[in-house]
Amino acid sequence: MLVHAVNCEHGLPRFLCQRCEQNGRAVGVFSLRTDLINVARGTSQVAQRRIAATIAAAEEVYAPLEGGLERAGAPQDTAVRTRPTQANILAEVAQSAELFHAPDGTGYADLDINGHRETWPIRSKGFRRWLTRRFFEEKGGAPNSEAMQSALNLVEARAHFGSPERCVCIRVGALEGRLYLDLGDEEWRAIEIDSTGWRIVNDPPVRFRRATGMQRLPDPVRGGSVEALQRFLNVHSNKDFVLAVSWALACLRNRGPYPVIALAGEQGSAKSTFSAILRSLLDPNSAPLRALPREDRDLFIAASNSHVLAFDNVSGLPAWISDTLCRLATGGGFAVRQLYTDHDEVLFDATRPVILNGIEEIVTRPDLADRALFLTLQPIPEELRRPERELWAAFEAERPKILGALLDALVVGLKRMPETRLPKLPRMADFALWATACETAIWSAGTFMSAYVGNLAGITNEILDGARTEGPHADDVSERDHQIVRDNSREDKAEDATDDADATLPQHFEPSPSQAPGWRMRL
Repeated sequence: MLVHAVNCEHGLPRFLCQRCEQNGRAVGVFSLRTDLINVARGTSQVAQRRIAATIAAAEEVYAPLEGGLERAGAPQDTAVRTRPTQANILAEVAQSAELFHAPDGTGYADLDINGHRETWPIRSKGFRRWLTRRFFEEKGGAPNSEAMQSALNLVEARAHFGSPERCVCIRVGALEGRLYLDLGDEEWRAIEIDSTGWRIVNDPPVRFRRATGMQRLPDPVRGGSVEALQRFLNVHSNKDFVLAVSWALACLRNRGPYPVIALAGEQGSAKSTFSAILRSLLDPNSAPLRALPREDRDLFIAASNSHVLAFDNVSGLPAWISDTLCRLATGGGFAVRQLYTDHDEVLFDATRPVILNGIEEIVTRPDLADRALFLTLQPIPEELRRPERELWAAFEAERPKILGALLDALVVGLKRMPETRLPKLPRMADFALWATACETAIWSAGTFMSAYVGNLAGITNEILDGARTEGPHADDVSERDHQIVRDNSREDKAEDATDDADATLPQHFEPSPSQAPGWRMRL
């Protein structure tokens, strides 16, 4: 870009467009820079600041254009010297990152940091921090916001066009028959699980992303027992414990469906502690328990940034959030208009494990009840209570071994899953098959279905009673699931499974009088 150097009414040089009507000497921005600096030495401080700002602005705006003229072969007397802009430097630095895009079009960058790979969305704070640091290493200063935005636009375009497409996971992933669990540590290591065993890998082939608040899992330890978890969960029966462990095993799988755990109990039954311990075991977070959001959008944003969602002190579910939880349990999307646009949409698509707890009945709609596990916690007697700090210290000591035992069960599940069959498939068929495939690593065959059918039957009877008394809602109930429960009740298969489980389940599940009303369905 050529400019005219002329004097303003104060005798100071100024920039004018090449096409202006002034008759001045045509020079390049950088050939004029020295003259401006010399003039500035003899002016006031205010004028010096104005001239310095003019120089900086001209260099930032015109340098790319001047470089284009020089490369195009501008005449020698008008040739200009090139100088890269901040945006160009940032874009050049970003070339050291390996770019790709996710199926939803989001651009990502694999970064080599201290000898390990980290994966960050291009629009994330993590990528901006890395780019800023690299710029400082190159130039000894910080880039301005306009240059950063221009560079991000260019890098994002590179990631979308001409770069590969890869899936990006949060906490759990899978590839070629193997499961991967992100440890969440500073080295970005992960646990690899297949049908032959599990191991910690430094460079997992699955791309994981890290969200704000995500905390690290402990390195798992071999030789532990899942039964050690039971003393930290105030479950009413052994069958409830079987369901809680089966749910945890489902959470460590990369895809759903995931049943919703619905916890109920009086004050002092450790519902929040139950929720926090399960969350800490599988997907620890600095904010383990949340309040229910007020909009679909907020719920799906939370789901896009966590693998496990735990909502505390729930007092009833509106119809809209019940429907949204159904979509989260079995898979579904949500679309909203993108901010500051008229036509573009933002799509959220996620399947996530969810924990709900509350004093009163939580799940009151049959569609969500079909996707739920109902656990009732009893108040803890005063003589058995202990300080929370003591409880968590004991749990942290056992957590590596408990996690290792769960991983052992996953290995068995991956080995047995291809041949696992059930006589009757319940509503959450994939969950039931996976739990059945894993169960022999911990219990005898049939233990899970005995507990699951009993849990489903108790809730189904409540729904059927409500449907008979309030006929217009009878069609809301899944007749297919009810028939499965009836068939399993009539046939010897479920009874045989119960007999086999007696050795490990000395206590049969019988809802207490205080428990049953808490789960009555209001249809």
